[in-house]
Amino acid sequence: MSIVKFSESEMKRIGSYKIPGSYGSASVEQPRLSTPITPRENALRVFRGEKPLWLPNMNRDMNLICPDMMPDAAARAFGGIDWFGVEWQYEPLTKAAMVKPGTRRLSDIVNWENELVFPDLNELDWEKDAEELYSMLPNDRFTYFVVYNGIFERTADLTNFEDTFCYLLEEPDALTAFFDRLIDWYIQLIKIAKKYYHADMILFHDDMGSQRAPFFSGEIYQELFIPQYKKLTQAVHEEGMYIALHSCGDVRMHIPNFIEAGFDAWEGQEGATDKDEIMELYGDSLIQLGNFNISGDITDEQAVQIIRKMIETRGKKGRCAYRIRDMRPVRGDVNLDDEMYRYSRMFYSGQ
Repeated sequence: MSIVKFSESEMKRIGSYKIPGSYGSASVEQPRLSTPITPRENALRVFRGEKPLWLPNMNRDMNLICPDMMPDAAARAFGGIDWFGVEWQYEPLTKAAMVKPGTRRLSDIVNWENELVFPDLNELDWEKDAEELYSMLPNDRFTYFVVYNGIFERTADLTNFEDTFCYLLEEPDALTAFFDRLIDWYIQLIKIAKKYYHADMILFHDDMGSQRAPFFSGEIYQELFIPQYKKLTQAVHEEGMYIALHSCGDVRMHIPNFIEAGFDAWEGQEGATDKDEIMELYGDSLIQLGNFNISGDITDEQAVQIIRKMIETRGKKGRCAYRIRDMRPVRGDVNLDDEMYRYSRMFYSGQ
């Protein structure tokens, strides 16, 4: 593959992308640059194991799809009742919703067949939603479809965390039967994501760690979760898509398990694990996605140096994509998204 040298003319704005809001936010506009290849093709290079021309920016280069008509999406963003009848309560300080305290939808995991009704996905007009709400999505950007509340999270939402931890040890058979049914339902949803929204990737949420440690052992993951996730990842790949696992907390111990389960990428919490070490050890097998936070009382020049160091270390393999989050109390005039594009273009082309 020939090397395409960076030219400053690429920074010219040739238009803008109007992107539908997600997670309850308003629609936003992102600049369209004069790039040598489309943002979608550049991101696909990362997932195919090829060298990208620049480090993909998940805000500028990707379409996020999480239809508000899905009860899970609406409940997580605004509060309300999710797909399985769990009530969520909006918290203004965090600008997000959590399961309302005291809520319990399922009395015990052994009773799931009698107490739960799985939603009929065919009741929603996916075709109409895709045509009306997402017709504006630019097809030259990489598109990913968000699926909330994976099999561990869903179990905790329906009962509570304490009981869910007990079920992992005391009710593996009941959990496996429930997970079997739940994964089949998720596979229906990912087929919808491909058919109607033409997704390139599924971003599947299942947080499995606290700030200090994973919620459970590697042995439990291997016994209860890998068989389920192998079915899910295989189904996604058969649809011609990639799949990333969003899993916050210190899940460092589970990284090899994520790879064995068939995930192409991992979106982890910034600061909870040593992502540089994880990239060095596992980057050839697992792409990294997520936020890259710029924080503290620092200057533009210092912020730019932090981004450049990330590109030279974590980004050197061309196996990551990030959203720049400028969290500084006072921001300067330098556009950090521009700086990530410019420097990664030069770095990957050897300039």
